[in-house]
Amino acid sequence: MRAILAIDQGTTNSKAVLVSEKGEIVGRGSAPVGIAYPKPGWVEQDPRRLYASVCEAIDACLKAGPDVAIEAVAISNQRESVTAWDAETGEALGPVVSWQCRRTAQDCERLITEGHLHRVQALTGLPLDPMFPGSKFRWLLDRIPAGRSVRLGTVDSWLVHCLTGGRRHVCDASNAARSQLFDLQEQRWSEELGEIFGVDIALLPEVLDSSADFGRTQGLPGVPDGTPIMAVIGDSHAALFGHGAFKPGDGKVTFGTGSSVMTTLPRFIPPRNGVTTTVAWRLHGKPTFAFEGNILVCAASLPWMAGILGLSDVAALVELAASAEPGGPGFVPAFVGLGAPYWNSDARALFSQINFNTTRAQMARSVTDSIAFQVHDVIAAMRAQSGGELGALYVDGGPSQNRFLMQCVSNLIEHRVIQCEAPEASALGAAYLAGLSLGLWSDLQVIAELPRSSHIIDPEPVDRAVLLNTWNDALARSTARETTANDE
Repeated sequence: MRAILAIDQGTTNSKAVLVSEKGEIVGRGSAPVGIAYPKPGWVEQDPRRLYASVCEAIDACLKAGPDVAIEAVAISNQRESVTAWDAETGEALGPVVSWQCRRTAQDCERLITEGHLHRVQALTGLPLDPMFPGSKFRWLLDRIPAGRSVRLGTVDSWLVHCLTGGRRHVCDASNAARSQLFDLQEQRWSEELGEIFGVDIALLPEVLDSSADFGRTQGLPGVPDGTPIMAVIGDSHAALFGHGAFKPGDGKVTFGTGSSVMTTLPRFIPPRNGVTTTVAWRLHGKPTFAFEGNILVCAASLPWMAGILGLSDVAALVELAASAEPGGPGFVPAFVGLGAPYWNSDARALFSQINFNTTRAQMARSVTDSIAFQVHDVIAAMRAQSGGELGALYVDGGPSQNRFLMQCVSNLIEHRVIQCEAPEASALGAAYLAGLSLGLWSDLQVIAELPRSSHIIDPEPVDRAVLLNTWNDALARSTARETTANDE
């Protein structure tokens, strides 16, 4: 059997799957990555451990799957996480500074004060926020000893470096588009952005199409040397591609630690209303653009609340939440500030409108509902900006498999959602792109018609106005910031 080995390198785990010529997953493996919080607001990973987890996931996948001839390797990866390494020795020169990390918040504030916000947004489609890599690249460079031959990159670049034995320094256009150093309309690294952030763009990788020749494997356990790497794409973009969301207005919501809401665009539309514009993927030199809203904390709030309430696990929390009627207290999961569409680093997590009648079930319900409220606000911002209709909306990631959670989302956005059974949407998307390179699938229409198992969830009537009033009140309290003696 011929198959594509697809790697999905995520924040918490690295996964590997074998995808057959029919587009079916025939083998799976995963391994934990590990994550560190050295200071409040700081989030980082060990780049060596990250690559080791990829090798472990591949080993588990190959042992669990059938005997196959691996035609190619494909990569999807966590985005906006960056690192640096020595171009000559391959030695890691710093941590992987995570997309969740807020260590450069003050640097971003300084750039905003200096008047760079609107220009950066115009060129990159991204706001000046510590989630994005521009300021994090500068942070890494400031801590590398002089005289080293430096390479900078997002996680995909680091993985390709490792997989090819250091022979290639490349990335794809979707990951470049999240770097804050890439001119979206010119489709190239920007000298102007490099000067704004203090980053020499010569240290950055060559930008290729998402479906392209990224090099050949060298020394990857279980995989023959010389196996081509034929696709690289950011994980959220890969999920959109994996769902076959190719028509303008089609979209997806990926639920995980955070959440990504993305909808395909007919053309480049400048960002506003708190959502970003990005490259969904690039084929034959032509980018497909998308709106995206990045929610910083999504499912990560569930195990936290389960622990607070003394529940055994997240399943018990959701079961308790489902027993409560909507309309209780409000909850804003701003543990690390708020992302789209608010972009407020000073926001703080809180409950609101609690009284002596508030029950444990209502507290649980307020936390699960916060997932749906954040998605609602991003979708509303996208609708207001595009002026077009929302098309097919797919949901993926672990929480998407829970009917109650997804029903709440459908109710609030007043739109059908398509619940996909396969949780490996990102890996599938990367595999499909590699299959295009190999000629296994001739075009996007063939990929769109590949069999997929899914369930339709239609919206049910709820009193949205009352629910949104409670949510908006909680948001206002979360983002209010009183002046203290330390601020003066």
